[in-house]
Amino acid sequence: MRIIKRLYWFVLKSFLPLFAMTFFIVLFIVLMQFLWKYIDDLVGKGLSFDVLGELFFYAAVSMVPMALPLAILLASLMTFGNLGEKSELTAIKASGVSLIKVMKPLIILVACISVGAFFFQNDILPKAQVKMWTLLFSMKQKSPEVEIPEGVFYDQIPGYNLYVKTKNRDSGILYDVMIYDVSKGGDNATILLADSARLAFTKDSRFLYLHLFTGEQFENLREQRALDRNVPFRRESFFDKEVLIPFDANFNRLDEGGMRKQYVGKNIEELQATIDSLGIRVDSIGKVYADELHQTAFPVLLRGDNRSRDDKTAGDTKGKNAEKPEVVSLNVDSLIATLTSVEQSDIIRLARNFNESRKGENQFRAQVMRDENKTIRRHEIELIKKFTLSVACLIFFFIGAPLGAIIRKGGLGTPLVISVLLFLVYYIIDNTGYKMARDGHINVWIGMWLSTAILLPLGIYVTIKAMNDSSVFNKDLYVHLLKKIFGIKETRNIPMKEVIINDVSLPKARGMIAVLSAEATVWLRRHKRPMGYLSYWNNGFPLRDIMRIGEEADRVVEYLHDCRDIKVVDKLNSYPIVKRLWIYRPVSRKWLKKTLCWFLPAGIPIYLMSVVYFRRLRDDMKVIIKTSDAEMTLLRK
Repeated sequence: MRIIKRLYWFVLKSFLPLFAMTFFIVLFIVLMQFLWKYIDDLVGKGLSFDVLGELFFYAAVSMVPMALPLAILLASLMTFGNLGEKSELTAIKASGVSLIKVMKPLIILVACISVGAFFFQNDILPKAQVKMWTLLFSMKQKSPEVEIPEGVFYDQIPGYNLYVKTKNRDSGILYDVMIYDVSKGGDNATILLADSARLAFTKDSRFLYLHLFTGEQFENLREQRALDRNVPFRRESFFDKEVLIPFDANFNRLDEGGMRKQYVGKNIEELQATIDSLGIRVDSIGKVYADELHQTAFPVLLRGDNRSRDDKTAGDTKGKNAEKPEVVSLNVDSLIATLTSVEQSDIIRLARNFNESRKGENQFRAQVMRDENKTIRRHEIELIKKFTLSVACLIFFFIGAPLGAIIRKGGLGTPLVISVLLFLVYYIIDNTGYKMARDGHINVWIGMWLSTAILLPLGIYVTIKAMNDSSVFNKDLYVHLLKKIFGIKETRNIPMKEVIINDVSLPKARGMIAVLSAEATVWLRRHKRPMGYLSYWNNGFPLRDIMRIGEEADRVVEYLHDCRDIKVVDKLNSYPIVKRLWIYRPVSRKWLKKTLCWFLPAGIPIYLMSVVYFRRLRDDMKVIIKTSDAEMTLLRK
């Protein structure tokens, strides 16, 4: 028991430093991605370091759901990869401790991390996202720093365009200055020209202060209108002039209340309450729209009767024995035909206008319903996200730890490549499901659990393989499987033995070769042409005869391998390897045979493939006969 506790502590000490390292590395990478995405909104705003640091802190907290699963996957891969590479995992298994028992402390640890991730998603992440997005929107609205370039117009000050020919960077003096005040419109601009100027801000940083020297000002005396040809203006010359331009350079934080009402700033209870209230609202709006559409879908003239609603109500209250009011049917075409052409054109125009207005009204209502349903879906997506992070952490651990035990490669090389590839697959699937759920193409729960449903079987598969010490990444295993599926020919490679213990009996060898050649000859006589379509699907190839000839060829090769004649041994490589292939008899169940037989798009291609393999099998039989004759000749010598 003490050994087990030491083992658990050893596994934890191996995992925790790697997990901390990979977590902060991945978090740094995704934070740099965030910075690269919003760099244009942050640069040139004159923001202080404490504001930028606050934004990066909240952004890092918001990026934890993306970094945590990848860190668990990479850390578990590296931990068990290191144990396998140093043969420590082999020694642990040899002492009678199973892999699942080695993983037990990490399973408990990752389960605790998953529970903590759930409470993090529910309680901490909404507050961090509210502060991050509020800060980011506040930074976007902040005016940029005034950095007027030389030789071009500067239009970053609202309502003004500034031109500076040259400037002295040491003294801050601007030379040959032109200012266009277009705050009242381009047709009513005020133009200032100055030989030099000095630029500064007021103490409260709300105005831009320009001290102009030796210049002129041109200004319209009244507002210019579209029909005016001549507008009087005033020309003013000055030697010293001060101008204040409204330009708020302060950083003003927006109110967080608006962002808290969004889906990113709510916990599970608030999201569920919002979803319920929005659902009731959508149902009520839809009912109102449906009632209005039902009542006003067609004019009264086009209905089955032209009675008013009051007449119908009065008629219904008189009782069963009351005389029913007369129903008058109107023929609209005949009524329109009695009108003049001008009146008919007016009616058509009115009908077209009526339809266009109703079309626009219905499109607006449809857009309102789409927006409401999209808001509900966004809240449902955020609600499900509270659970997907915890499940993703567990799944990535049960993928990473068994994979590390299988590949037995430590360090950052192979584990990093495998982790990045797996996480890319997860991210692509998760992002695809999210967008499809957001746009309403699939149900929200299907889109948000899509990545989990795809990666969960992978985690179960690699865990079972690792517990059973299966060779998942054995190249020869997959090569052999591909050869078996596609029927790729294999060649023999029989070297000459250096030491021979049992000598070959020539009569016995000739007898075995004669039997093999005779069976191949008989098979060729019986199967001169390919099987028919129905016969192939009902019976398939004669597997017993094929397998018997293949086994006889293997026995001949095995027996003659002890021959001392190098020519005899070398000729054995000419014998083909005859194996059972799936194309010889694709299925064994009768119902499946009939299905494939009559489902022509699948049955005909398989049958055509069987014809090709039949001809190849005949060629193999001919090679067996030819090689047997050559071996008989060599044995006689």
